[in-house]
Amino acid sequence: MLGGIKSGKSLWAQAAIAEALEPLEPVRFLATGPVLDTDPAWLRRVAEHRDRRPEHWLTVESDDVATQLRQEPTTPTLVDDLGCWLSAALDRRGWEDGSVAADVDDLLAAVASFASPLVLVSHEVGLTIVAATASGRRFTDELGALNQRLAALCDRVVLMVAGQPLHIKPAEMR
Repeated sequence: MLGGIKSGKSLWAQAAIAEALEPLEPVRFLATGPVLDTDPAWLRRVAEHRDRRPEHWLTVESDDVATQLRQEPTTPTLVDDLGCWLSAALDRRGWEDGSVAADVDDLLAAVASFASPLVLVSHEVGLTIVAATASGRRFTDELGALNQRLAALCDRVVLMVAGQPLHIKPAEMR
């Protein structure tokens, strides 16, 4: 699930995983963004996302997506979002010269071996101006490359634009 900020991607992703499951089947919601208690606007966004989730879903807040996927590979999971995951990886490795290649490879391996329904949410990058800062360009380049590699692994790729899903890679009928 790809899209811009406030494109409707998270809400669509929640509906997509719920459709794939029996009613009241547990879902693990893996939230990768930090909870910044010093930013009221961010806290409101986090609360809006939490309030939309069904009560029977388990929320796990972690930027270690690969480990989380490996710990419970049979629990249907929604990861929201990979842009926050990448930011955390760049924070750990270094924005200027650190490599996130091992982190990306580890994530891809965990996704490839996941044995249950899995929905990944990520920002689509590159639809606007080129970032004016080196870190902005680095983020855009890394996330664009990550999205391409994940899309190659996934059965279905959907781009949200103005709340409308565009099926980029439709799931094959079985």
